[in-house]
Amino acid sequence: MGQLYPSIRRAPKSRRTFGGIRRWLIAAAGALALTGGLTAVGPQASAAGLTQVTGFGSNPGNLSMYTYAPDTLPDDAPLVVALHGCTQSASDYYAHSGWPKFADQYKFALVLPQTTSANNANSCFNWFDSADSTRGNGEALSIKQMVDTAVARYGSDTRRVYITGLSAGAGMTANMLAAYPDVFAGGSIDSGLPASCATSVSAAYTCMYSPPDKTPAQWGDLVRAAAPAGTTHWPRVAIWQGTSDTTVAPANATELRDQWTNVWGIGQTPSRTESLSGGTTLSEYDDASGEPAVSVYSISGMAHGLAVDPGSGAEQCGTTGTYYLDTICSSYHTARFWGLDGGSSGQPPGTLPAPTGLTVDGTTDTTVNLTWDTVADAASYNVYRGGTKVGATTSASYTDTGLTTGSTHTYTVAAVDAAGAVGTVSSSVTATTTGYTPTCTTANNYQHTAAGRAYQSGGQTYATGSGQAMGLYNTFITHTLKQTSPGYYVVADAGC
Repeated sequence: MGQLYPSIRRAPKSRRTFGGIRRWLIAAAGALALTGGLTAVGPQASAAGLTQVTGFGSNPGNLSMYTYAPDTLPDDAPLVVALHGCTQSASDYYAHSGWPKFADQYKFALVLPQTTSANNANSCFNWFDSADSTRGNGEALSIKQMVDTAVARYGSDTRRVYITGLSAGAGMTANMLAAYPDVFAGGSIDSGLPASCATSVSAAYTCMYSPPDKTPAQWGDLVRAAAPAGTTHWPRVAIWQGTSDTTVAPANATELRDQWTNVWGIGQTPSRTESLSGGTTLSEYDDASGEPAVSVYSISGMAHGLAVDPGSGAEQCGTTGTYYLDTICSSYHTARFWGLDGGSSGQPPGTLPAPTGLTVDGTTDTTVNLTWDTVADAASYNVYRGGTKVGATTSASYTDTGLTTGSTHTYTVAAVDAAGAVGTVSSSVTATTTGYTPTCTTANNYQHTAAGRAYQSGGQTYATGSGQAMGLYNTFITHTLKQTSPGYYVVADAGC
């Protein structure tokens, strides 16, 4: 595939030229193929069915806008933005990806942005450049202006705008989801990288071949920093990755999963897994309402590219080509994940607003009592602990029972209307039950100190809180420490 594009030099004014990675065209598979592939279709070509739209805004990223819409597009239909890879074009992606089939079948409009060698020598979206990939800047703003224009042109439902992309287009997709969570209800990152993984060419290569092993919170913080302050609602994210990809290391899928599950406030353990066709394993991570918020599609043996499955079957789509790989129709499964087929996860949510005033009204050793302000027209309320529904009530209060002494929990609530539609989930509150359950840990003095259970001074080790002497600060002396209250440890070598 083309590549990321390593050396950057800026031309006067807003147009950019990127110095090139000469070995990309020689070893395409090793290139940033955040790209789409070296196809015969030139970047300026346009396929039948595509319409070029001009005058869609100030266009600071110097992009071109192409659209496709079925003849009988209803009002308030969804809108999907699809970003090509390096060396590709809008028409190339339109012809191979399979998205037009589902635009016709499920009735939604497509926007296919296009970049050129005037922006990047390999016609890549500049996902690794903050001047192009952050809110209100460069290519990112041009794409946002295309969305605004398409919404007005087709009467699209602003609650159902989605974005997808391959390789470099996937890198830009991740950044767009982070920068514009108020615009996109969902995204699909195909053979791509975490949002804000790189802000320079050298960092881009690191991300591609050996992504940083950040904690979920560290990855999530990058998204929260890119989003508007106070954002509480996030896009649903599909992640597609081949296990034999040598251009974008499969570890990127894990880091992406960690990033977006953390943003959603859910854990990294799948709610369920499923085997699909083409050697694909689907792992789903549910939100507080039980709908998949993050879905990871791992395709065994697939190299770098977009998963397609040519044929006329209901679950088939696309055509093969350079970096369009015959495995499974990713566009079909992504459309279903977003609910474009009429599934519940992609339909407009219940219209009831999020309850306000959620408060912890009291705790005991085993219970937490919650109260909140009533919501007009609410028939009931769902209560979620740690993202999992734990109860329902018709009043604006709830008592969670059977909890562990001294345990901490996070709660949210959502109003439910008379038809059973769940409204927007509230902001969260945290509660800790009273009492404390002691825990014991046996380790050497070095390990205790590294974990914060002890500290060292003058070469000696002391228990945190109690200050009890534990001997020399080394790996040879072992003790059992008992935590009797938060941050307070005592030596318990005689038994715990």
